[in-house]
Amino acid sequence: MTTHNYLLEIGLEDMPAHVVVPSVRQLHDRMAAFLKDNRLAFADIKEYATPRRLALLVSGLADKQTDESTENRGPAMKIAKDADGNWTKAAQGFARGQGGTVDDLEERDVKGTPYVFYQKNIIGQPVADVLPKVTEIIEAMTFPTRMHWSHYDFEYIRPIHWFVSLLDDKIVPFKILDVEAGRTTQGHRFLGHAVDLQTATDYEDALADQFVIVDEQKRGDVIKAQVKQIADEHGWRIVLNRDLFEEVTNLVEYPTAFAGQFDKKYLELPDAVLITSMRDNQRYFYVTDHDGQLLPDFVAVRNGNREYLENVVKGNEKVLVARLEDAVFFYEEDQQHSIADYVEKLKTVMFHDKIGSMYEKMQRVAGIARYLGKRFDLSEAELADLDRAAHIYKFDLVTSMVGEFPELQGTMGEIYANLAGEKEDVAKAIREHYMPTSADGKLPASKIGSVLAIADKMDTIMTFFGAGMVPSGSNDPYALRRQAYGIIRILQDHKWHFPLLRIQAAIVSQFQEKNQVPHLHLDKVKGLNDFFVDRVKQFFSTKDTRHDIVDAVTANQDVDPEDMFAAANVLTDQVDKESFKPTVEALTRVLHLARKSKDAGAQVDPSLFQNPSEQKLHDAVETLQADAPQLSIAELYQRLQDLRPIINEYFEENMVMDKDPKIRDNRLHQLAQIRDIAKFFGNLDGLIVK
Repeated sequence: MTTHNYLLEIGLEDMPAHVVVPSVRQLHDRMAAFLKDNRLAFADIKEYATPRRLALLVSGLADKQTDESTENRGPAMKIAKDADGNWTKAAQGFARGQGGTVDDLEERDVKGTPYVFYQKNIIGQPVADVLPKVTEIIEAMTFPTRMHWSHYDFEYIRPIHWFVSLLDDKIVPFKILDVEAGRTTQGHRFLGHAVDLQTATDYEDALADQFVIVDEQKRGDVIKAQVKQIADEHGWRIVLNRDLFEEVTNLVEYPTAFAGQFDKKYLELPDAVLITSMRDNQRYFYVTDHDGQLLPDFVAVRNGNREYLENVVKGNEKVLVARLEDAVFFYEEDQQHSIADYVEKLKTVMFHDKIGSMYEKMQRVAGIARYLGKRFDLSEAELADLDRAAHIYKFDLVTSMVGEFPELQGTMGEIYANLAGEKEDVAKAIREHYMPTSADGKLPASKIGSVLAIADKMDTIMTFFGAGMVPSGSNDPYALRRQAYGIIRILQDHKWHFPLLRIQAAIVSQFQEKNQVPHLHLDKVKGLNDFFVDRVKQFFSTKDTRHDIVDAVTANQDVDPEDMFAAANVLTDQVDKESFKPTVEALTRVLHLARKSKDAGAQVDPSLFQNPSEQKLHDAVETLQADAPQLSIAELYQRLQDLRPIINEYFEENMVMDKDPKIRDNRLHQLAQIRDIAKFFGNLDGLIVK
């Protein structure tokens, strides 16, 4: 069977580096779906991408669409034909809608009832006739930002300048706006020129001759090799930050790495300032010796060859020195003021106009942190350090350095706090309170930093909820979901208990007592329960915990993530054991009946017992109730499992729903006691037992 190669290239003005890889992957997925929908078999789709182009090479592409046969059922025969056996209008309309006539209809029985059927055979079209429809996938592409150009309403990530559309050696024609597809691609903007491709498979080699390494992986490998060579020549250690490396790879089409340097005097700046200036602002890789000490050197990548490279080096050095001079000025200027001065300035910095100033936020967080610190059993010394950190932790936001380099917030707070003579743990907490900064980001290492991070995030979440700014759908402009997920991860890391209902009630009470955030009332933050449960489920999804177990343990109304994690671990450990099924079935039977108990917390009256099994269960449950507060979740499950034979005996001897309402209610109260103990495992009804 004949197969083909098809090349599609979209030529654009330079795209932002962070868009390149997601866009070509999106194009790949859309092409694969397009070919599948159009019944065109293929072997592979190779991706190519640079800042100026998105391209795909489809190999092993079928010569034509596969033939398709479909069978559609029409009306029943009693409707399709009249009493004289003539086709009715219903049958004629059905046939016409299928593209045929009543002569094409067939009769067939379906479960004893005759119906008319129409069989449609679709002959596959040649691949060359189908491919022009790729305009559908090009126009359907989505991007984080879009622009339009000239007089067109059409929007895209950047203006489109050319298309290549080659099926082997033949052009597959199409047109979008005023750009027609052809065989001409563009080389490097400065070093190459336009080139006509003879066949689709010439693409990579033809562009390599025009100083374009179109394969992102190969382009990255070239950068790595060049950087390694520079490091080996100088005896340096060069850290290839993953995000920066991907960005640099997608900023260039023909990479050439080079080394530059700056005056040693700038090494007096904090490493974080130097690294930020090089990595985040200039897209340079910083350099250290083999002991990790920063050196007055950097490595960068140009989009071109080695010609006039010395001029490029000098230009980059000049730009970096200008940045470092600014940093020196800001660093020295910031140290002319005390932390107290900066804290005072925060009174005029708004956290949010519906909530209050950043200074007021720190006052609230200090109260929350003190409350949580006591709950988490911090020592008096730790509580004192936590209180100090909570009262100053946002001060660096109004420093000149953070004003120039916002990504250094927290980091500069730690540096300046150390310079001002603050305790090391206080300074560290100022940096750590932002953590984690992403879903899988690094967690705070210290207990003080962890508590401050939770307190700060809880204040943000609760005040935004209280002001009615609740995330909906994909809309979460203040990253409340990420902050809540960060709280969950920190709690899990420390194994801290966090009964949300009680904690949020305490926080709201504290706010009201101190007249902080007057608009915030407990009824406005009721949605926090479900909000946090969703974050707990998100955490479980990273651990591949069974869905039925997740649904069970997250059914508790009083959200305590640590109890949920512990319960899930116990159920996961037990689920494959022989004892699991009968234990869950016994407890589930108890739970079903206990729902009928109308008097929550009612005492059991032993004088109403009629059988020894009632007293036996009562004694066992009373003992378990007394022991429960000291038991781990695993021990609690084992004790509930030990109750199983007593529960089974109880059900064998007693009719719970007795005709006598006193006896019936007393037995329901007995079962409700077991339910209240088992609630730590959530809703066991939904567990799948085999």
